Amino acid sequence: MQRIVIKVGSTSISNKESLNLDRLRGLISLIVDLEGLYEVILVSSAAISAGFSKLQLDRKNPLNRQVLSSLGQPYLMRAYNEILAEFNRFSGQILLTAYDFRSNISIKHIKLVIDELIKKGILPIINENDAVASEELIFGDNDTLSAKATLHFGADFLVILSDIDGFYDKNPAEFANARRIERVSFIEKELLKGEAKAGSEHGTGGIVTKLRAADLLLKENKKMFLASGFDLTVARAFLLENKQIGGTFFSRD
Repeated sequence: MQRIVIKVGSTSISNKESLNLDRLRGLISLIVDLEGLYEVILVSSAAISAGFSKLQLDRKNPLNRQVLSSLGQPYLMRAYNEILAEFNRFSGQILLTAYDFRSNISIKHIKLVIDELIKKGILPIINENDAVASEELIFGDNDTLSAKATLHFGADFLVILSDIDGFYDKNPAEFANARRIERVSFIEKELLKGEAKAGSEHGTGGIVTKLRAADLLLKENKKMFLASGFDLTVARAFLLENKQIGGTFFSRD
């Protein structure tokens, strides 16, 4: 059975000031429907958004973001587990920093835990440990974290669900004739340059971070699928029916 990592961005499961429980429920419903076809590891953002729903701090302040992450992570996991309970399922939390990927021993131990969670029917939910990560040990976005998880935790490919529904030949927000590219087998170096720009106040990623994640995976002959996290029709078709009706598939094949 194939193992996949599904990464969901903050904007896909939260509004400006709260978690979006309907979209969370849709995500969990998809994951439950994947049982028997895939082993699933979930990488979930939105701890800061969950924290902000309880305490409105300035999210541009780095220390405030760590406070909000610490506050919000339990609420995020509670939301997941309350919805999972509707399907008679539950989850296990794994918080990581970049430091955890610097040691083969650490990577091996984390994988053993993930393997056992999956074996016991528990959904592993990974997030960056923003509350304690120092500047040099942060990923800065869960796109990179999810790519690392795919590479090191036995997954075959990564699915990123985002407010970015695919890779386009030009910015679709600026150009009406922007064309979505269905398949990418190579990431040009020029596309990886520059700082990633946040898509919203409660997200840290952007198309650059997703291309960097794809680049990491393609170099190791792994695959990635980028699709909308707002409407899961495209992801469902791709994962359950092996049909690509949208999104962008990154693969060297």
